[in-house]
Amino acid sequence: MNVDELVAIDVHTHAEVSADGHASLSDELAGASAAYFKGHARPTIPETAAYYRERRMAAVVFTVDAEHATGHPRISNEEVAESCAAHADVLIPFASVDPWKGRAGVREARRLVSDHGVRGFKFHPSVQGMSPDDRAAYPLYEAIEELGVPALFHTGQTGIGAGLPGGGGIRLKHSNPMLIDDVAVDFPELRIILAHPSFPWQDEALAVATHKPHVYIDLSGWSPKYFPPILVQYANTLLKDKVLFGSDYPMITPDRWLADFDKLDIKPEVRPKILKDNAARLLGLL
Repeated sequence: MNVDELVAIDVHTHAEVSADGHASLSDELAGASAAYFKGHARPTIPETAAYYRERRMAAVVFTVDAEHATGHPRISNEEVAESCAAHADVLIPFASVDPWKGRAGVREARRLVSDHGVRGFKFHPSVQGMSPDDRAAYPLYEAIEELGVPALFHTGQTGIGAGLPGGGGIRLKHSNPMLIDDVAVDFPELRIILAHPSFPWQDEALAVATHKPHVYIDLSGWSPKYFPPILVQYANTLLKDKVLFGSDYPMITPDRWLADFDKLDIKPEVRPKILKDNAARLLGLL
């Protein structure tokens, strides 16, 4: 990957369908998410690579392993890693391991990094049905910290399950970013990314990222025109080296995100940090 030739690094994109057509979510949850985001395409990983290559961008790609809570089989982490390796000029593989898998999950995480080149891990506490500060997840965090790769946590409200009876069983409380503060304390060398503007807990996310030196924030899942003013203020100042471009593709396209980001009052010297430089440093691409 030639970082100098890239205009941006998108740290938050989804592998929503496998090569054999298996979806990352059940039909019910996927339908609720599509309705929440007013519909979106479901590209394969090679199609995602072509999309980003055309735009001279790189993208972090992952799925979500929530088999324990949902009963729905995940897309294979190995498939994500191998597909990204085939398009290594633009794609960066993250994995997802359900923290309920215990020691088996720890072994898998180590194998995915050592044998498959995985560069980080994605957690979705609400969909996985576990608060991030649950001690059952700690052996997995310990392994990820030792492996030296980042852990990305969904925070705030989610479109998954939105509008379904009982929210499809998805509990929003697990995605309060303050629950990740304990993780940042107990694993002080673990690089943590708080995904999304963390509605309704934006202030909590900013507090944790400001206080803990290895906690970052990605800006995915929302059009920048809806960012709360305090998020823009911190991105411009105290967190200018710790805020990352993320789109949530394919739910939100980078085209739309970047067009709206252009209209934000972001300092000229901060824009390249958010769009590429901070992510390149965090992911070890420099």
